[in-house]
Amino acid sequence: MTTHQITETALAAFAGALRREERSQGTIDKYLRDVRAFSAWLGGETVTKERASAWKAALLADGLSPATVNAKIAAVNHFFACAGWPGLRLRPLRLQRKLFRDDRRDLTRAEYDRLVAAAEALGRGRLALLLEAICATGIRVSEVRYVTVEAARLGRAEISLKGKIRTILLPGKLCRKLLKYARRQKIASGEIFLTRSGRGLSRKQIWAEMKSLCARAGVEPSKVFPHNLRHLFARTFYKVCRDVAKLADVLGHSSIETTRIYLISTGAEHARTLERLGLVT
Repeated sequence: MTTHQITETALAAFAGALRREERSQGTIDKYLRDVRAFSAWLGGETVTKERASAWKAALLADGLSPATVNAKIAAVNHFFACAGWPGLRLRPLRLQRKLFRDDRRDLTRAEYDRLVAAAEALGRGRLALLLEAICATGIRVSEVRYVTVEAARLGRAEISLKGKIRTILLPGKLCRKLLKYARRQKIASGEIFLTRSGRGLSRKQIWAEMKSLCARAGVEPSKVFPHNLRHLFARTFYKVCRDVAKLADVLGHSSIETTRIYLISTGAEHARTLERLGLVT
């Protein structure tokens, strides 16, 4: 009888497979983290379909959201496929399409403005400009490295990520601010957002720097993370152009369904719609 054990060798092979698939480093790190957590839950026992199903039930019992559980299942299923264990594959939870999003996690335009103002007041010009660069273009935090001196001069950046290449336009005002900052920092070419040692900013560093502004800006920490700037861009862009297909192209989404998630109305907006129906006398 074949036994299935999650070993360091198997995890290294999984990481190699993900790199060959050209997954982003963030995705690779998350998948490995989820599989290691599953392995820790097993406590050294072999993997069986029954134990994998029990782990899935334990995640729900721990109070994790169905979406989070499905993300962990996706990582473990991918590991099973790479390890040649397709029979262990778990079924994801079936989720009803959301009708509205939780507006308590929404970053508003006013809150975004306060974050930028807080960064400037603290003398953190690089951070203020970084917030504007992400929010004005809708780029992912992993795409910040494509904001270069050359891109600012051209007014566009070529982004290559997840096996896809797309061009994003940089607003003229942003380009002028980027070039002015680059001149002050004596950056003649390449990436604009660099550490003091001349290295690109990591996802972890960007996240931490944004969180450090919360108290000064008076914004809840739960709302302050790079991807929320991308969500704010998407909602603002859609209000102007009302073209979900164009927005999907700008954001680099393969499916419009992914883009639709960004545009779900808030609970308050949904409630106002119900009130306008006038069905309660």
